[in-house]
Amino acid sequence: MKRSPAILKNRRGGGLGFAAISYIGVDYLRFISPTWHDRLQPALWTVLAIAAIIRVPFYKHWSSELRSAIPFIFAMLFLLSALLFEMVSVRSVTAVLGLDWNNDTSPLPDIGQWLLLSLNEKVPQTVVDILRARIIGLHHFLMLFIMLAFSVLFESVEAPGLGLGARYMFTMGIGRLLRAITFISTILPSPRPWCASARFLVPQHPHPWAQKYYVPYATDSNAIRNVINWDIAYADPGEYDAEFRPDWGSMSFLIDFLRPTAPEGSSAWYHLLKKASGGCNDLIYSGHMLVAVLTAMAWTEAYGGYSSAVIWIFVIHSAQREIRERHHYSVDVVVAIYVGIMLWKMTRLFWPVKDQSKDTRLRRLEKIQGRLMRAAKDDNIEEIRELLKEVEVSNQVRENSSSKAMWLFSGGTIIFTLSMVLLAFTLTSDG
Repeated sequence: MKRSPAILKNRRGGGLGFAAISYIGVDYLRFISPTWHDRLQPALWTVLAIAAIIRVPFYKHWSSELRSAIPFIFAMLFLLSALLFEMVSVRSVTAVLGLDWNNDTSPLPDIGQWLLLSLNEKVPQTVVDILRARIIGLHHFLMLFIMLAFSVLFESVEAPGLGLGARYMFTMGIGRLLRAITFISTILPSPRPWCASARFLVPQHPHPWAQKYYVPYATDSNAIRNVINWDIAYADPGEYDAEFRPDWGSMSFLIDFLRPTAPEGSSAWYHLLKKASGGCNDLIYSGHMLVAVLTAMAWTEAYGGYSSAVIWIFVIHSAQREIRERHHYSVDVVVAIYVGIMLWKMTRLFWPVKDQSKDTRLRRLEKIQGRLMRAAKDDNIEEIRELLKEVEVSNQVRENSSSKAMWLFSGGTIIFTLSMVLLAFTLTSDG
C-alpha cells in the first residue's frame, strides 16, 4: 500500500488542529463581526486554559520536562541576546544614512510585487479580497506554537514540551543573528520610502563614515571608477552638522550606531531602544516569515495531520501579503522560507526531541530480553507479565521519586509559560 505523505500523518487525533483553526477563525472575527469576536475569543481562551489546567495533574512526563528546563532557559537567554543585537542593528541601518537618504532613495524593482499587481487584474475580485485579507499575523504564529507546546499535556505531541520550546527559541535565535548580520552588511532602501520619517527620530544627514566613504561617490560613476582604481577615499565630503553625543557612560560606544537626537533626551535605557518595533530599511530576510516557517516546521514534525497543511497555506498567504503590502521585497520572503526550513532541519541533527523515558524503557527491555525469550518459549504468560510490569514499575519509580519537587516545578512552569503567552500577546501585535 502506498504510504501517505508525512505532513498528512497524525496518529493522535485532530483535537489540536481543530483548536488551532478555531483560534485563527475566532480572531479573524474582529474584522467581520467585532461583537461576536468580543464574545467568542474570551470564551475560547477560557475553555483552552481550563482544559490545560485540568490535564496538569495527569501529566506523566514532568521529570522529562525538568531535564529540559536548563536547555530551555539557555535557549531563551540566547534568543533575547539575539533580539537585542537585532534591535540595535535595525535602528543603526536607518540612522547611518539619515532621513534624507531614506526619503529620497527609490525602492528596488521587485518582480514579485509586479506579479501580484498583475494577478489582481486577472483573477476574480473575491480571490483578490482573500489574498488581501489579514487572516494571520506574527502573533498568530507565535500563539500556534505555544498551543503546540502545551499540547503535550494532552499527549497530542511527544514530551517534553520544554524541549520543543527550547529548540524553537534556539533556532529562532540563530535565525535572528544571521538576519541581523545580513542586513547590516549592505544597506538597502525601503519598499516604503516614507517609513523612516514616520517611525524614527534620527538626523537628516548621514553619519561621518557615510559622509566620507559613501556620499561623494554615490551618484558619480567616474568617482566610483576612481575609488575602484585607487582603492582610497579621496573626495571632499563637504560640511555637515556636528553629531549630538549624549553622556551614556559605559554605553557611549553605541552612540555612533544609534545616532540619538537632542529631543530624545538621554537614556532609560534609551527608552528601551525606542521600544524596538520593526525596521524601515529592507531587512533581508523577513523576520515575520522566519517565525511563520519555524512554526510550520515544528507543527509538521511534532504533530502532522491536515492541520499542518493548513498552516503551510497560512505561511504562503502571509508571504504574499508581506510582498503585496510592501513590508518586504520578494527576495526577503524567499530567503526567509528556505533559511527557516534549513535551520529547523539543522537543529534536529543534535537536538534531543524525544522523551528520554522511552529510551530508558528500551534499555531495560534489552536487559531482560533473554528472560523474555525463555518465558515465551515456555509459554509462561505470568512470567512475561511480571517482567513487563517490572520495567514499567522501575520507570514509574524514577518518574515519581521526587513528587513534591515535581509539583513545584510543574506549577512554576505553567505560571511562567502563561506569563510568556501574555507577553507575546502584548509585545508582538505590531511585529
